[in-house]
Amino acid sequence: MSNHLIIAPILLPLLVAALQLLVGEKRRRTVLALSIVSCAALVAGAAALTLAVSADGALAAVYRIGDWPARFGIVLVADRLSALMVLLTCVLALAVLPYALGRWQHRGGHFQPLLQFLLMGLNGAFLTGDLFNLFVFFEVLLAASYGLALHGSGARRVSAGLHYIAVNLTASMLFLLGVSLIFGVTGTLNMAALAELIPHVPERTRALLHAGAAILGVAFLIKTAMFPLGFWLPRTYAAASPAVAAMFALMTKVGIYVLLRLGLLLFGDDAGPVSAHFGSDWMLWGGVATVVAGIVGMLGARDLAKLAGYNVVISSGTLLGAIGLQQPAVTTGALAYLVISSLAIAAFYLVAGLLASDGDDDTDDTLSLEPYEQAGESVPNESLYAQEDESRVVISAPMAMLGLSFSACAVLLAGLPPLSGFLAKFALLAPMLEHGARPGAVALFALIIVAGLCTVIALCRAGIQIFWVEPERIFPGVRLTEATSIAILLGLCLLLTVLVESPLRYLRDTAVQLHAPASYIHAVLPPAEAAP
Repeated sequence: MSNHLIIAPILLPLLVAALQLLVGEKRRRTVLALSIVSCAALVAGAAALTLAVSADGALAAVYRIGDWPARFGIVLVADRLSALMVLLTCVLALAVLPYALGRWQHRGGHFQPLLQFLLMGLNGAFLTGDLFNLFVFFEVLLAASYGLALHGSGARRVSAGLHYIAVNLTASMLFLLGVSLIFGVTGTLNMAALAELIPHVPERTRALLHAGAAILGVAFLIKTAMFPLGFWLPRTYAAASPAVAAMFALMTKVGIYVLLRLGLLLFGDDAGPVSAHFGSDWMLWGGVATVVAGIVGMLGARDLAKLAGYNVVISSGTLLGAIGLQQPAVTTGALAYLVISSLAIAAFYLVAGLLASDGDDDTDDTLSLEPYEQAGESVPNESLYAQEDESRVVISAPMAMLGLSFSACAVLLAGLPPLSGFLAKFALLAPMLEHGARPGAVALFALIIVAGLCTVIALCRAGIQIFWVEPERIFPGVRLTEATSIAILLGLCLLLTVLVESPLRYLRDTAVQLHAPASYIHAVLPPAEAAP
């Protein structure tokens, strides 16, 4: 494999975004063509990268910018996990792009360049091999997300967007503080070098190292919306345009990726008796609390987009608890759940956007469900059933498409058979039975099942109110591009239901590689650069 393939997912969206800014907003067709070419090329490159790192037993591919040693220069590292995350990011962007080509992107300026900068930041965060450049790419993706969160304006969107900016600026400050403490103790920010040095950190400075790691972890726990740090997420994602919210569903996985990567690389079994598994119990119980908060919020949500947001919270809590267990088999299931939940939640946001508005006005879009029935109140429209029209009900094409898509999203998010959401949850839950004596594992196991049941209840209630209670509801016209995006995302979930063996084998090998970080360290730091 040409090592230049590793830098392509970062360099290509950067160049395309610069070209789009030079072309200007007036030449929309050129800007759109550049985005389509960029996203298609990114998917092809990410697929090639994934195949390359998994072929012939390859453990990692390293790209040293300027050919500097990894300890002193900028290094990009592609292994199975980072290649998987880059592929998921690029596939999701290509799938969402048709949805944004029509009505949604015209509500504000520079949507396409911002999307490309977001892809650059996400891909860079997944591929970087040191904490300093992780901070740089983290800031790039956040800067792009600020513009996307505010895209389209409106009082509701601006209010939620400014709240989102304030929270993430706080996370960035904590990130920088944590990285500074780690550098002060170890003298390096290269992840592989840190993995070699942490077991040998003197006891007098180990507490400072743990403090830096804890502060860094809090910054990413904010990004993953762990309870009580995730109060901002449902409101912010509900206020964003549907295509943006679909991409933001993946952004929470950046925090999951970093916590998984650093937790197993820096604080795995080889980190020493004091530092081994540092913070894992916090992630496990934090994940349990987050799932509980997501369940409560989902059952009380009266807004379809916020209902999707609480599904993101439940997904984050499930993944946090799973990686907190630090078991290879559980990690395999967690990776499967990460992929399926990201695709399903993105599709749900797109469906919710079509149900909420026709997208042709400048108002803030939201679909509020009917309030709960109060005690002592009569059921509205009781005469509806007494005077029911026995004539044939005609289901329009948009209604059929939205109804089927909504049902598929509900089945995937709840983890019901026979779709891939059930397979992912089964792969996650089955290994937990082996750790039944651990209270956190028992609590997480039970809550994942309860969350699935509550998801069925919440989405069935919402579906009944949307499609059945108001028979006169006029559903918006669905454009071909919008239907294409939803079909791609749900089609991928269906494909992963049928072709489950090869993807699951890849994820199993990925988990094994993560729990044996020596191969990663040796690929980044050859013997000539290893610590004395």
